[in-house]
Amino acid sequence: MEYNLKSRNIELNGEIKEYTERKIKSRIEKLAGSVIKTEIEFILEKNPSINLNNKIIVTIFTPKAVIRATEYGVDFFEAIDKVNHKIERQIKRYRNKMIQKGRKVPQTIPAEAANQQESFEDLKKIVKTKKFEIKPMTPEEASLQMELIGHDFYVFVNADTGKTAVLYKRRDENYGLIEPQN
Repeated sequence: MEYNLKSRNIELNGEIKEYTERKIKSRIEKLAGSVIKTEIEFILEKNPSINLNNKIIVTIFTPKAVIRATEYGVDFFEAIDKVNHKIERQIKRYRNKMIQKGRKVPQTIPAEAANQQESFEDLKKIVKTKKFEIKPMTPEEASLQMELIGHDFYVFVNADTGKTAVLYKRRDENYGLIEPQN
């Protein structure tokens, strides 16, 4: 398994690297047998108004899926602990879905991890479907519509490109725009 540590706005010391390997890398190796690559990115937010300014992003590449978790903490040790729990749940959910779909799951998983899997009924389900008419509009018009309906995202056809796009509200209260590449 390839294992990469990245950092932005901070120089990682040996203590953080060792703690990360002990908490995250060893846990991933135990739970997910067919991991191709794991990337862990440490980001120190320099904005003084952000209380939880230590951000960690863990991305796990498997043959059939990409599992990603992001967490924030007062320090990196707290963020590592939080993201570790989130990654464990996501790996168990992924394994459970593969089992339910009848796909092979690697047999390198210890028995105790297999016993801790969430049942399929505990997973999130689609409980409501909405259909609506999508009208061409500019991203600025879409942001106004999104504010009027009070949602965190808005799906529309971009009048400039003619493609379906998603406008969403970011944590910093600005907007993000997702558009297809081709």
